[in-house]
Amino acid sequence: MDEETYHPELPEAPHVFCGRCGTNAGTTAPPTWMCEVEKDGRQYYCENCARAHIRAIESRLAPALW
Repeated sequence: MDEETYHPELPEAPHVFCGRCGTNAGTTAPPTWMCEVEKDGRQYYCENCARAHIRAIESRLAPALW
C-alpha cells in the first residue's frame, strides 16, 4: 500500500532540576543525585547540595530551614 503512516510526536520528557541550586540534570537524574518524596511530589538534589546539607536532609528538616 502507498499510505503514509502517521507517527505522533512523543511529548518531551521534563527536565530534572536541583531543588536547591537549580542545576539542570537533563531528562533523568544521575545516580549521584538524591531524590526526596514529599506532599508536593519528588524533589531532586544535586550531589553538591546533598553533601552540603546531608544532616538537615537526614533529620527531615524542611528545605526552607537549611
